[in-house]
Amino acid sequence: MRGKLRLYIGAAPGVGKTYKMLADARAHQQEGVSVMIGLIETHGRKETEAMIGDLPIVPLLSIPYKGHELQELDVETILSLHPDIVLVDELAHTNAPGSVRTKRYQDVQVLLENGIDVYAAVNIQHFESLLLTVKGITGVEVRERIPDLFLNRADEILLVDVTPQTLQERMRQGKIYRPDKIEQSLSSFFTLTNLSSLREIALRQVADEVDDQVYRTRKNVVSDPTLLQERIMVCIQLNDNARHLIYRGFRMASRLKAKLYILSVLHGEERKLTPEQTAILKEVREQGASFQAEVIVLNVPRKELTKNLTTTAREKRITQLILGQSARTRWQEVMRGSIVNVIMRELKQVDIHIVSDQS
Repeated sequence: MRGKLRLYIGAAPGVGKTYKMLADARAHQQEGVSVMIGLIETHGRKETEAMIGDLPIVPLLSIPYKGHELQELDVETILSLHPDIVLVDELAHTNAPGSVRTKRYQDVQVLLENGIDVYAAVNIQHFESLLLTVKGITGVEVRERIPDLFLNRADEILLVDVTPQTLQERMRQGKIYRPDKIEQSLSSFFTLTNLSSLREIALRQVADEVDDQVYRTRKNVVSDPTLLQERIMVCIQLNDNARHLIYRGFRMASRLKAKLYILSVLHGEERKLTPEQTAILKEVREQGASFQAEVIVLNVPRKELTKNLTTTAREKRITQLILGQSARTRWQEVMRGSIVNVIMRELKQVDIHIVSDQS
């Protein structure tokens, strides 16, 4: 039987995710449940260190790398001990080179598959589809990320929340970062504007997941769900805006419980892709797999683009179409016609969304 996953999610470091996770674990321990710490990051916070109490800690696995010993979650030892519950912090962490698995969330998947319940903590900005949203708010591109589908598969989601003002006060008191980092953090990532925006994102994301869990557990559903299911297709070119469009499509599909398709059109008159286009196409396929989307690649002449796009939309029974903002000038559209207008005439029952070009 697969173990259950409980996620503790916060808007930013310092909200109390690890503390709450430890408090819940100690309550279970007092009830006779076997609980172990797989990996906890206290960041020197005295209250968090005190909350560990007598919870047994599984020693970390040492991995040699460039003359150093890096410490990682010891999955094999945890499997051999097989506690009822194991605690894992910093879920989005990338494991040291030479580890069996690349990411810590993949280690957690192994534990779950072997029947161990996992309590794990993560900040909202680490979810893949929020990358560009968070970057737009904070100016920081988060490098440690996990797939949104991992969030979708959680059995329980707990939002650990404090106000931005409280979080700033904790920062000033030295409860989050070292003293030498406090002023820099308060004037950059930990501004009230950033914290308020991240808090709103966290609240909305968790609310969406709660709605999704209710949807999945409803008993009175239509016998043929395809009669109700939305189908969303994102049409991309192999340029810098592709990732932005895919993220927008995934978030829309996630909220609507919709099937997602990603359509990329290659033009037959172009003999081969540039190195940049090849790299983008590889990333598109990877994101498609991550978001459980069907990736469709068509190789057609430019003049047949609209025809093939609308044909594919009909074949896949698309209900909503996402397009990037056209680079054509108004004069070009008058002379050659607007692709959007043609699509609207051909696909009368399809909603069309035009997304601005981030570049």
